[in-house]
Amino acid sequence: MSAEIDVLVLGGAGVDTIVHVPELPVPFADSHMIRPGIVTRAGQSGDFVALGTTALGLRTHHLDFLGDDPEGDLVRALHREHGIGLTTVPQPLGTKRAVNLVGPDGRRSSLYDATRAADTDRLPEDTVRALAAVSRHAHVVITQPCAHALPALREADLTISTDLHDWDGANPYHEPFARRADLVFLSSAALTDPERTMRRIGERGRARVVVATAGADGAYLLADGELTHVPAAVPPAPVVDSNGAGDAFAAAFLHAWLDGAPPRRSALHGTVAGAYACTIPSTRAAVIGPAELRAGVAELERSERPEPSGTPASPSAPPATRPCGG
Repeated sequence: MSAEIDVLVLGGAGVDTIVHVPELPVPFADSHMIRPGIVTRAGQSGDFVALGTTALGLRTHHLDFLGDDPEGDLVRALHREHGIGLTTVPQPLGTKRAVNLVGPDGRRSSLYDATRAADTDRLPEDTVRALAAVSRHAHVVITQPCAHALPALREADLTISTDLHDWDGANPYHEPFARRADLVFLSSAALTDPERTMRRIGERGRARVVVATAGADGAYLLADGELTHVPAAVPPAPVVDSNGAGDAFAAAFLHAWLDGAPPRRSALHGTVAGAYACTIPSTRAAVIGPAELRAGVAELERSERPEPSGTPASPSAPPATRPCGG
């Protein structure tokens, strides 16, 4: 059967309430006056990956639980407005939601409402199999129901990616995702030895490519047994929020990788998209488009080439636009 879907995204549909705080961690006080205010909008990890791949021209479909509630309506509206296919499974406990505390430097701390999921939640296997049968690739968010969907995806013989986020390399919860994915993303933030963890993922599972994003330091890429550093892109505007940078990185990487680009060039796409995402306030759901991505990758590739003899180096970026990766 021919593929009707380029990227099938499983999980990660929900709503975030954005709260800008004077600093992180928040100083204890009876109250804080918050500006620019408190905003609730649709968009968690799966939503942002789907938004990113769709904006870059990949036929995308999203499968997850949603409640019959105002939060669920926001998620449905986001997908409808951006032309993203959506299959929902009723969630009587309500749509996933979180509060994101965002500091002045763009860093964030997320508080997830754990009451809106049950250990018994399962995505319907027949639905997973039907969608997988017409998909080229599946990106799996690390929610509990998605772990149970991995065997069906594996049997469908499509490639799988996942994002382990801030995994410490030891928590067993992440292991099924790490072992069953062909392409693994994760943050280096909680890793004491990123290379060791990346190599262990490749040795214990089936991952052909492992990418550890490192924020302003770019990313580390493990492909064909070789570990290389991928430079961070310079954001096109001041950094305001790191929320969604990792999802943007993954979406742009998939865009290039599924088009046949080698892993390193795919990672350059990721760093450009991640840097762009850091310039978007978390109160908005906006992602990089194809033209901006192409231009950013071309600029990054030019900066990697050695300067001809006698040619002065390019000036450094202005301080207002510090690098921000996925």
